[in-house]
Amino acid sequence: MLDPVLLETFLAVADTQSFTRAAERLGLSQPTVSQHVRRLEAAVSRTLVARDTRGVALTDNGDAMAGFARTILAAHRTADAYFSGVAARGRLRFGAADDLAQTQLPRILRDFRRLHPQVDLELTVAQSGQLLRRLHAGHLDLVFIKQTAGESAEGTRVATDQMVWMAQDGIAVEPDQPVPLIVYQAPSLSRQMAINALEAAGRTWRITCNTRDVNGVLAAARAGIGVAVFPHSLIPPDLVKVSVRLALPELPAVDYVLIANPSAAAEATEALTSAILTRGVTRAI
Repeated sequence: MLDPVLLETFLAVADTQSFTRAAERLGLSQPTVSQHVRRLEAAVSRTLVARDTRGVALTDNGDAMAGFARTILAAHRTADAYFSGVAARGRLRFGAADDLAQTQLPRILRDFRRLHPQVDLELTVAQSGQLLRRLHAGHLDLVFIKQTAGESAEGTRVATDQMVWMAQDGIAVEPDQPVPLIVYQAPSLSRQMAINALEAAGRTWRITCNTRDVNGVLAAARAGIGVAVFPHSLIPPDLVKVSVRLALPELPAVDYVLIANPSAAAEATEALTSAILTRGVTRAI
C-alpha cells in the first residue's frame, strides 16, 4: 500500500516543479521532501522525478503516479469525511474562466454536487482577471483561472498549457497583411498576449471580432473571420493550430490555477479543489 504522506509530498513536487517550493508548501525541510520522493520511487521501483540543472520534471511513470496519487488521496479524504461526519457543507461561491467550460469541468461540478448535496454551489463564469479581482474583494470563495506561467505563487497549479494561434483550417493570412484577430473584450489575458506578440514581431493586426465569451471566439473562428489565441489542449477538433503555417509569433504558456479565499469555509473549498485535482481538466470535451 502506498503511503499517503509520500503521495502528498510527491504531488507537491509535481505541482510546483520544485523541491524547494514543495517544502515551503508542506512546511517540511527540503531533505525531507527529497527523502519522501526517494521512498516512493523505491516502493514502486520506478523513477518518478527527473532532476537536472534546469529543474525538476516528471517522468512518464511520474505522470502516471500523479494521476494515481490524486485518486488515492481523494478517496482517503472522502472516506475520512464520511466516517468522521464532517462532510463538506455550506455555501461555495466558485468562479471559473469561461474557456474551461470546454474541458471536463462541467462534469466534475455535476459529480461534486451529487457527492456533496449539502454544499450550495454558486457558479460564476467570467474572464480570469475579473474573477481574481472578485476573489480578492471577498465576493468569491474559490476561482479556477489562467495566469501567465510562473506569474504568481498564489494558489495551486493544476496544469500548464501552451497558448497557440487557433483558426479554421482553410484560413490564409499573407505575411504583409494585418493579422485578423478574434479577441475577448479588454481586459483579457489572451487578447494582450496576441497584441504583445504581434507588435514584438513587427506584425500589424486588426480586430475582426470582439466578444465577451468563449462561444463567440469559437463561432468567429469557425466562420473563418480571423485567428484567436487559445490554450493548445482545449482546441476543438474542428479547429486547428495555425501558429507555424501562418508564421505567427510564439506565445507564452499559461498555468491553470486554483486560488481560494483565505476567509472562505475550508471544507467546501478543499473538497472542490480535491475533485478538480483528482479528475484533471486539461482535456477538451
